[in-house]
Amino acid sequence: MWGVDTMNLLIDRSAPHMKTGQNTSAKSCRIIGSDTLSVRDVVDIAAGRSTVALSENDRFTRRIDAGAEYLERLLADGGTIYGVTTGYGDSCTVAVPSELVAELPLHLTRYHGCGLGEHLPPEAVRAVLVARLVSLAQGASGVRRVLLERLVDLLNHDLLPRIPCEGSVGASGDLTPLSYVAATLVGEREALFRGELTMAADAWKALGIAPLTLAPKEGLAIMNGTSVMTGLACLAVARAEYLTRLCCRITALASVAMRGNPEHFDPRLFAVKPHAGQIEAARWIWEDLGGTSTTSDSEGVRLQDRYSIRCAPHVIGVARDALSWIRRDVENELNSANDNPIIDGEAGWVLHGGHFYGGHIAFAMDGLKTAVANLADLMDRQLALLVDSRYNHGLPQNLSGTVGPRAPINHGFKAVQIGTSAWTAEALKLTMPASVFSRSTECHNQDKVSLGTIAARDCLRILELTEQVAAALVLATVQAAELRFRGEAPALTAACAGFAATVRAYSEFLDEDRPLEGDLRRTIELIRSRHWNLDA
Repeated sequence: MWGVDTMNLLIDRSAPHMKTGQNTSAKSCRIIGSDTLSVRDVVDIAAGRSTVALSENDRFTRRIDAGAEYLERLLADGGTIYGVTTGYGDSCTVAVPSELVAELPLHLTRYHGCGLGEHLPPEAVRAVLVARLVSLAQGASGVRRVLLERLVDLLNHDLLPRIPCEGSVGASGDLTPLSYVAATLVGEREALFRGELTMAADAWKALGIAPLTLAPKEGLAIMNGTSVMTGLACLAVARAEYLTRLCCRITALASVAMRGNPEHFDPRLFAVKPHAGQIEAARWIWEDLGGTSTTSDSEGVRLQDRYSIRCAPHVIGVARDALSWIRRDVENELNSANDNPIIDGEAGWVLHGGHFYGGHIAFAMDGLKTAVANLADLMDRQLALLVDSRYNHGLPQNLSGTVGPRAPINHGFKAVQIGTSAWTAEALKLTMPASVFSRSTECHNQDKVSLGTIAARDCLRILELTEQVAAALVLATVQAAELRFRGEAPALTAACAGFAATVRAYSEFLDEDRPLEGDLRRTIELIRSRHWNLDA
């Protein structure tokens, strides 16, 4: 009934876990060491759509080699370097005898092997590996090229460290979770090798590659940085950007279904309050509504819709505008040297500082948490309007499609709305900023920490919950639009009609009550794989 060829929009349900549009036979390659990487680059590598390779540019290789060689000369001359000839953290005043210097990095990786909690999923681990590789490839960490090559091997051979998600305070970097990266490189602990759990040493043996023997600073260089929080932040930014666009599409459907007033999204209205993200969100909704404005009472249009419809661009626009600076800061962190000490082998200096501090990521993720949770709250309110016959402008109670004598025993989306309220409440509960809960740790050496990794993990959980809310609203708005136009030609734009048709390809119109968990899970999967090209 949507006026499009739904046969061309059918979704292959025989492979529910394959990412839509993923072409495993023709992958692009990102060159590390030449150009800066974007959030999108990290997401593509993490999803398996791109491989990585080190730059062969002479300038890049000279810079990497110069750092490692300068460090060797300093050691030979008896220089004092934190984490190389001294202990770590508060133990920086403890000198390490020269005969033990070579063993020190391995000890660092081992005593930090105390992470707990769930393990990061493969996509997140790849994002972490990319973030660490890009940071070390800045050439300011004193590591050898062979270390960068082994990180490339981890990504391209799908040899993934098993990284517990809990245990980082975000300064001095993501020490404990990144120790699992270091351990995999040296052939210790468990890893996932092409999807199978194995010992890292066995995976390297299968590849015919010897595990890495760490040079004096390399354990510290792998671990003493912000790469876990940064990798997770890249994934969060991409998911949030797609959610904002999806919110606009389903707001348009909700407005049509409830006979809303399209002039709430008229570009002339937003020209007088020119927040860029707000203008963008309003334009997307306006275009999905067909770009016409009417307040004719004869057509049954409310003069002013309730806030969750009328103010949707203002809510979504905050997230869009926040994403501009959040993406900027995440990409700056991604393309930075964020360990300690910083070494310039070509200029011949070592400086000790605090670039492992994840304050920018922490603040960005705390901000994104709030912006995304507001999207969940917006969509929850829209669903509450849609299911309530007092406010949905003539739609059936709970959007039930049943008519006739069986109508009293059918309850449509009643339970889905309850579930949506629960998911929204949990998302809102998690918006407490992590960055203000700094704890003094490690003998008061790390006495002010960022908690950036906790903020990033919280943000991903809020995104997960908000995607669940969005899935419920996708199903509900398509049901509502179909109910609104039952028996007549649908007044939907081609974009909205095509969107609705793809939903109907896997989720049938809800007439008699049925369990909707499968429909919801499939919709969530499509949201997370960014199935719909919402700009088409």
